[in-house]
Amino acid sequence: MIDTHVHLQHKRYAQDLEAVLERAARAGVTAAIIPGTTVEDSRAAIELAERHAGTPCAFYAAVGIHPTGADELTPSALAQLRELAQHPRVVAIGEIGLDYYWPRQPDRRWPCADPATQRMAFKRQLDLAAECGLPVIVHDRDAHADTLRLLEAWGRGDAGRGGTLHAYAAGPDLLEAALDLGFYVGMDGPVTFKSASDLHQVARQVPLDRLLLETDGPYLTPHARRGQRNEPAYLQYVAQRIAELRGTSPKALSAATDANARRLFRLN
Repeated sequence: MIDTHVHLQHKRYAQDLEAVLERAARAGVTAAIIPGTTVEDSRAAIELAERHAGTPCAFYAAVGIHPTGADELTPSALAQLRELAQHPRVVAIGEIGLDYYWPRQPDRRWPCADPATQRMAFKRQLDLAAECGLPVIVHDRDAHADTLRLLEAWGRGDAGRGGTLHAYAAGPDLLEAALDLGFYVGMDGPVTFKSASDLHQVARQVPLDRLLLETDGPYLTPHARRGQRNEPAYLQYVAQRIAELRGTSPKALSAATDANARRLFRLN
């Protein structure tokens, strides 16, 4: 299995990363893509990818600035991302996109970019991806219409531009629009929740050749491990639930999603 989105540079893995990787290998995880959320976070993702390139769970990196920190995308930061994107272990620009949930929360105790700033940063990083010839890893939280609109404008007239909608949450009604853009659909722990009927429908409907598996660790822990830190070994629960919903085996599902990941991100 390939975990196409996991933040292994996060401080919650600092004390036991080697044990996390051992569990991942035992669970059948052969590769992981580590997205960046800031310039420094992107550097950390690359450093991990360098150190674990030839291990049983090989790492790849993506570089980008998360939408909630979009005001950090200065000309200097964009230039640094452009330089980082040349690294041979970098396979995507991400995690980029739009998040309209957090700007509306009055009780948050940290700065968050407003939607207009997010849209500008998203467009600039989409252009960076096109310049570098890389796919994008897109974060979309409560911003479905604007996300799809900007992706449609970006991809118009160029069939080679694409990526994945990470932790897909736009529901079955917008699935066809997302697929029409040529995007893949990343699914995570929430698909294992009993109440997630919309995600269950998406898991049944998305074409098998456009589906990717993710953990988004340390976040979005599957139901079977609810309350614990998420990690790549728990990708098996996502695969099992989606396979069950589609009436296939986890082995067959994982073989297909692995092929999708290798095709989209051009993995070795």
